[in-house]
Amino acid sequence: MLTALILICSATAIPDIRDCTSDNAATVMRVPLRFRSSATCFTYGRAYVDEIKLGRRLGSDDRVKVICARTETVADSVPVLAAE
Repeated sequence: MLTALILICSATAIPDIRDCTSDNAATVMRVPLRFRSSATCFTYGRAYVDEIKLGRRLGSDDRVKVICARTETVADSVPVLAAE
């Protein structure tokens, strides 16, 4: 199973979004669902971010990246992205 992680990175600190990882992101959150395929994980992860209007809390320098990780490798300490 896969878990979608939402990474928020500063464009100033990490100019290339491809270099944004869960280790250097300013914020890491997980979508509260699990997925069987990477395509579904990414698509739903992106839609979840758009649905909860996360963008309203972002600064002008912040960039959002969705990655999918094997569920068993995601620490329980990663906060769940809650719908508003």
